[in-house]
Amino acid sequence: MKKKYFITTYGCQLNVHESEKLAGILQNMGYTEANNIKTADVIIFNTCAIRGGAENRAMGNIGALKKYKLENKNKIIAVCGCMTQQKENADFIFKTFPFVDIIFGTTNIHLFQKFLEDREKTQKRQYDYSEDFNLKSENCPKYRTSGENAWVNIMQGCNNFCTYCIVPYVRGRERSKPQQDIITEIKELIKQKKYKKITLLGQNVNSYGNDTNQINFANLLKEICSLEGDFKLTFMTSHPKDLTSEVIDIIAQNDKMLKEIHLPIQSGSNKILKAMNRKYTVEKYLSIVEEIKSKIPNVRLTTDIIVGFPGETEQDFQNTCDLIKKVQYNGVFAFMYSKRKGTPAENMPNQVDEETKNQRVNEILKLTKENKKEN
Repeated sequence: MKKKYFITTYGCQLNVHESEKLAGILQNMGYTEANNIKTADVIIFNTCAIRGGAENRAMGNIGALKKYKLENKNKIIAVCGCMTQQKENADFIFKTFPFVDIIFGTTNIHLFQKFLEDREKTQKRQYDYSEDFNLKSENCPKYRTSGENAWVNIMQGCNNFCTYCIVPYVRGRERSKPQQDIITEIKELIKQKKYKKITLLGQNVNSYGNDTNQINFANLLKEICSLEGDFKLTFMTSHPKDLTSEVIDIIAQNDKMLKEIHLPIQSGSNKILKAMNRKYTVEKYLSIVEEIKSKIPNVRLTTDIIVGFPGETEQDFQNTCDLIKKVQYNGVFAFMYSKRKGTPAENMPNQVDEETKNQRVNEILKLTKENKKEN
């Protein structure tokens, strides 16, 4: 019988797509997907480090895997992703959970087959930590699991260093995937005729090409839209400081572009935006929203909000609520600020207590529901 695998994914769409790469590697090795974790010969936890809650859940669930190892010592358990790209976490998992066989981060997904084969041959645990950020995993086979939607990664990393965010430390600086590699991958997806939606991925897709002499993001969109085939194109995520009028025009004018933009604001207070190092003001953000809505009247506009950032007063929070009411988003993803070790915000004064953060995030969720009813 063929061996089986089971992957649990935490975090964002990039993590989901990286799990598709791990699945692609395993499928090429002859594995099939298990219906549940109990029947799997290989268990993979692909982790997230963006918020403390996701990290804590992952740690707790890793501990719970011990019972599967006790039931069958030949099961192989692997932990990877953003959490294990932080050496402190990777070391902790290696020391605390001896039943975890393979530990690696975001930089070396392409080596997973080697880790697995070495574990089976030597019976030794495989722990590979590297800070060599690269695009080698883009060459991995992919076993796509998101239905009619196909994720296409166009870049890795981030240069923005928002003071609350761990991403530049676990994903590295911005690295754009070669334009021709992107076009080749998309042509293959179109040829298969089963993917009706193609979603371009990156921490900040708007800065695509800034690290090279390649075309910019707007021209990449144009080139993809010029391809023949029955598909719709979208992308995530945008940073407001880099969203250009040219990109907005392409979305407005091209039938292949879905009329949707995810544009994280994070806070409606200029004081908090400055403390977050977001590099735009509320006024600038609202001018971008005005341009989007004037050019794309039927746009689906969504955003992210962080409540309880250090120093956020009640007035700062009310400014955020006022902005949500003004923009009338189609969807708001609200999160409580979570300390991330090694980020500037971790040691900022005037940390907001958990009760206040909880109250504020619930108020945002309530406000969002009321907005939907009105619309």
